[in-house]
Amino acid sequence: MTETSRSDDERWPGAALRATAVSRSFEGVQALDDVTIDLRRNEVVGLIGPNGAGKSTLVNVLSGFDAPTVGTVELDGQDVTRWPAHKRGRAGLARTFQHSRSFRTLSVRENVEIAAIGTGTRPREARRRADGLLALLGLDRRADAAASSLPHGDERRLGVARALATQPRYVLMDEPAAGLTEAEVPAFAAVVRSVRDDHEAGVLLIDHNMALIMDVCDRIHVLDQGRMLAEGTPSDIRANLDVAAAYLGESAVAEE
Repeated sequence: MTETSRSDDERWPGAALRATAVSRSFEGVQALDDVTIDLRRNEVVGLIGPNGAGKSTLVNVLSGFDAPTVGTVELDGQDVTRWPAHKRGRAGLARTFQHSRSFRTLSVRENVEIAAIGTGTRPREARRRADGLLALLGLDRRADAAASSLPHGDERRLGVARALATQPRYVLMDEPAAGLTEAEVPAFAAVVRSVRDDHEAGVLLIDHNMALIMDVCDRIHVLDQGRMLAEGTPSDIRANLDVAAAYLGESAVAEE
């Protein structure tokens, strides 16, 4: 255990978002099978895997948009398995979505303000918080534009701003870098680090951009066909032949 993680354990004893032995089936299809994962404050955990591995299903279970068939979800030591999403949100859990859920006719700033006000923040503080987050995410130049006018990459940033406006302790980011250009990714990586270091929140990051995942994550979990295939540091995962086989196929690994 690192010095940082020891310090975090002392500051927030028992603080973690944790799924234990979670399974989820849909009409006989096993989307998740005995998955255990935890996310602590002040860390970025990557969740990767091939398409259809169960990543979004796991995020839905963690955030309360779906319930596990079996298993439990805990938030800072409290069983929240049957809590709805809005109750988990008030308890400090936020998420982004693969598809935009903004209020399309409202401005970018108003979208972020509404997210803050939804957690009981006063309007003046909501405006201050929104302006700070828009500056952090490079959206301040579009603050007064309608959300419907945003290009895809900026829509993803707006989703992150809305999530952070609730001042969460844990943030689940579902493919937030999709639509960003290669040149925009380093700035977004800095945002993820800021969420961990400045906002002191844990981040679960799902993305297919492996350069981003390897750059910002402290730990990485790998899902394959609904089961947890591997967990470790970025260097552990990079060297794992089972992970390479899941992504590239057994024959490609054998040729290496």
